[in-house]
Amino acid sequence: MNNSQSSRRRFLAQTAMATAGVAFSQNSWAAFFAGAAKSQRYRVAVVDLMILKRQKLGAFQLTKDIGADGVEVDMGGLGNRETFDNQLANPEIRQQFLDKAKELNLEICSLGMTGFFAQSFAKRDGVDRMVQDCIDTMKAMNVKVAFLPLGVNSDLSKNPELQPAVIERLKMIAPKAEQAGVIIGIETSLNATEEAKLLDEVGSKAIKSYFNFANALDNGRDVSEELKILGKKRICQIHCSNTDGVWLQNDPEIDLKKVKKTLDKMKWEGWLVIERSRDAKDPRNVKWNFSANTAYVKSIFQNG
Repeated sequence: MNNSQSSRRRFLAQTAMATAGVAFSQNSWAAFFAGAAKSQRYRVAVVDLMILKRQKLGAFQLTKDIGADGVEVDMGGLGNRETFDNQLANPEIRQQFLDKAKELNLEICSLGMTGFFAQSFAKRDGVDRMVQDCIDTMKAMNVKVAFLPLGVNSDLSKNPELQPAVIERLKMIAPKAEQAGVIIGIETSLNATEEAKLLDEVGSKAIKSYFNFANALDNGRDVSEELKILGKKRICQIHCSNTDGVWLQNDPEIDLKKVKKTLDKMKWEGWLVIERSRDAKDPRNVKWNFSANTAYVKSIFQNG
């Protein structure tokens, strides 16, 4: 072999090794960043219903484009049906959702039973089946938290007489959630002291508070004080947004840096799920609104 051939082969070998090194490096960095996202104390998600992709596969790509780490997937409409209009009960559709989430390195942080915003959890017949269907879907998708809003018709601030029925029903579903190893996170309009009493009366590790900043702010309560009263162990997840009007970064009602200090001191960790805080100038511009709020929440909770 002459010198020219030898040099060429050394060059090709070195180039191949360098290329392999770059590929390995890229894969390593991808794995590193994926792991880094999962190791974050606070992770940021959006709600598929609020990004106008209720139980649609396209919610995942939009979530990725927005810059969030995960998505709260809705169980579907309720209305006068016997249970939720849940497409995820179909194994093929369910697998498509799981595959898409994995492909985009996203997580389904929770399932939302938002049908109860308009239906009465306290009075509606068949609540046990509806919640059981949600629990079954959670188990099938390895989702650990479900969102259960008590909504308008079971608003305990306006209808305190419904509280015994709500507690009775929560006690009824608690053993099912405990057995499945999942948590049902309730959202009430009560202040933190009253909500803590309600949760303590239910007395189950599977029934917790899905805290919503907007509930506190709409009623003139201090978010950080409410969080401290509820305490780390009672809060499973947080809807990290206010009512619509302005983005979080422009909202004089909420000091996210103070909230982070409070949660840090409580040693709480988990998902911050952005539900609203859309700019009133263009509330249906999903990507514009949710990208801005996601970036701001991450700047405080993941980089601060």
